[in-house]
Amino acid sequence: MIQVRKADTRGHAQHGWLDSWHTFSFANYYDPAHMGYSVLRVINDDIIAPAAGFPMHAHQDMEIVTYVLEGALEHRDSLGNGGVIRPGDVQRMSAGTGIRHSEFNPSQTEPARLLQIWLLPQKTGVPPSYEQARFDPAQLQGRFRMVASPDGRDGSVHINQDTLLYAARLDHGETARLELAPGRRAYLQVAHGDVELKGYPLQHGDGAEISQETEIVVTGIHAAEVLVFDLQ
Repeated sequence: MIQVRKADTRGHAQHGWLDSWHTFSFANYYDPAHMGYSVLRVINDDIIAPAAGFPMHAHQDMEIVTYVLEGALEHRDSLGNGGVIRPGDVQRMSAGTGIRHSEFNPSQTEPARLLQIWLLPQKTGVPPSYEQARFDPAQLQGRFRMVASPDGRDGSVHINQDTLLYAARLDHGETARLELAPGRRAYLQVAHGDVELKGYPLQHGDGAEISQETEIVVTGIHAAEVLVFDLQ
């Protein structure tokens, strides 16, 4: 079963320096029909203006994954971690017992676009931690490449949750397939471009809740990038 979430039905916030679309209820956007999916709690599609960003703020007991699509994002946190992430990088922060961090667009001229993803943790009260990995675009082309997992398999970042996160890039006519184990659900997010999911045309910003399926088959219509969350 597939339930499509069209991009223009998401919550939207325009703060001048931040243009953000919320797949699930977040901040001032509240929709009881869209509070999350399984342990997936937040997918924010953010565009951050040049030389702007989020000042130091706190998180606790949340798994936070940042996936940069355009530009760059500079990270600093209370553990002493810091650096700039760009397209191809996947950043994971386990907030655990508490962490403070800031995120800024270091460019003076170009906006940054990213997906900010929050998942509920499998275990609460763990020590906070940070991790970053880079994936060559060729590893994602025409196939689903695991980029986050509970055990860090295949070079993916570790997340404190029974969730597998995959990314794929698809040119026109390219098809990527992903098997789902019995009883598992999935959520697909189109980061950019246009694809077809089992007869459903999906565009930039669209998402889809997937249940009672044994395989996800996605075909590129125009050059696209998609994320799939394999969930409980």
